[in-house]
Amino acid sequence: MGSPEKNQSDGGFFSTMTSMFSNAMHRSVSGLLGYEGVEVINPEGGKEDAVEEAQRGRWKQEDRDSYWKIMQKYIGSDVTSMVTLPVLIFEPMTMVQKVAELMEYSHLLDQADECEDPYLRLVYASSWAISVYHAFQRTWKPFNPILGETYEMFNHGGITLVVEQVSHHPPMSAGHAENEHFTYDVTSKLKTKFLGNSLDIYPVGRTRVTLKSDGVVLDLVPPLTKVNNLIFGRTWVDSPGEMVLTNLTTGDKVVLYFQPCGWFGANRYEVDGYVYNAQEEPKILMTGKWNESMSYQLCDLEGEPLAGTELKEVWHLAETPENDKFQYTYFAHKINSFDTAPKKLLASDSRLRPDRLALEKGELSKAGAEKSSLEERQRAEKRNREEKGDQFTPKWFDITDEITPTPWGDLEVFRYNGKYTDHRTAIDSSDAIAIDLKDVQSMEFNPWQYGNLS
Repeated sequence: MGSPEKNQSDGGFFSTMTSMFSNAMHRSVSGLLGYEGVEVINPEGGKEDAVEEAQRGRWKQEDRDSYWKIMQKYIGSDVTSMVTLPVLIFEPMTMVQKVAELMEYSHLLDQADECEDPYLRLVYASSWAISVYHAFQRTWKPFNPILGETYEMFNHGGITLVVEQVSHHPPMSAGHAENEHFTYDVTSKLKTKFLGNSLDIYPVGRTRVTLKSDGVVLDLVPPLTKVNNLIFGRTWVDSPGEMVLTNLTTGDKVVLYFQPCGWFGANRYEVDGYVYNAQEEPKILMTGKWNESMSYQLCDLEGEPLAGTELKEVWHLAETPENDKFQYTYFAHKINSFDTAPKKLLASDSRLRPDRLALEKGELSKAGAEKSSLEERQRAEKRNREEKGDQFTPKWFDITDEITPTPWGDLEVFRYNGKYTDHRTAIDSSDAIAIDLKDVQSMEFNPWQYGNLS
């Protein structure tokens, strides 16, 4: 197991990352007129010719040529919400839905809450944070949420979850989940940097988990994500860097290092690190692969395994569907389904988006038209709001005065206001029944602030 540096400064970390990327195996697309110098990174080791590798992937040559001409001017820019993308690279899910994927292995947070050992508790909690990276490696792009769009879940491990798109420029979402063991709160503002054939995604956000048994508050800072071969070659995802999970109550923390993919796929997916006490002394070592499993073992003050102890697995990837078109897990299919929607589903729910529904049915032309229609309606709403001097106000979250620093910039924090809990309680205490599946699918998607603006 590779041991990360225990007290590495930010400067040292980024210097190391720069060096690793500069040494990473890559090839320029030579011999393709107009594409000289564009890098194609092959995680399998670069056995193929660069031109042959560049022509792999889901892009048709004519589509790729057209897209490349459009995108060249955005190199070095944040393209989070400034570029209209073709639906052929999308998956039938939105960004607010992906927040719910964090709940697939929520039982690890239940175990963290029940655990009396303060260091083992962090093993469970950090393994939960890592478990979602298998879903994050999907190479399809989720739809950008419409302002006011929501997603709700009410049928997994006793969890009630609501996510809302609270800002369009910059794109921000806020989420709250809760069961008998924990509460989860997140404010997320995505920031990107387009590098020509790759995209760096910076998770500007604040994630807090509160364990209910004794009120311990955990704070999560994840690593960036790098999407390689956007236009040329087979698209693949890496998340090199540090993940830090801190117990804000005691000062204990976990520092896990996601190894960057090297030559011939070396170190791809590997995660190594330690649980430290408040004095920054290592107590437990952790190792594994973010797409497969995580294990832990007690260690000494030098970070070496204690004699007489053994490596124990704490999390393992659940069985996944074979040859799934969008690389979905069974849980991803579950949260994308109307079968699992709560009764009296909010009309602003992502499941109801007509572009998402069309793409799910394989109707690409209709999906593209519906996507354009939603985007134009959103622009009309913005114009109307500006003319009236109105402000958009989220329903389920309130903006606070708090500004929190992150490694990638400051973040305005939204706080859950409790109104969704009251809304759901009122429905559950009434005589409301689940709507027929066909009736749910016929509901009109309605996140809009105003009436018909056609």
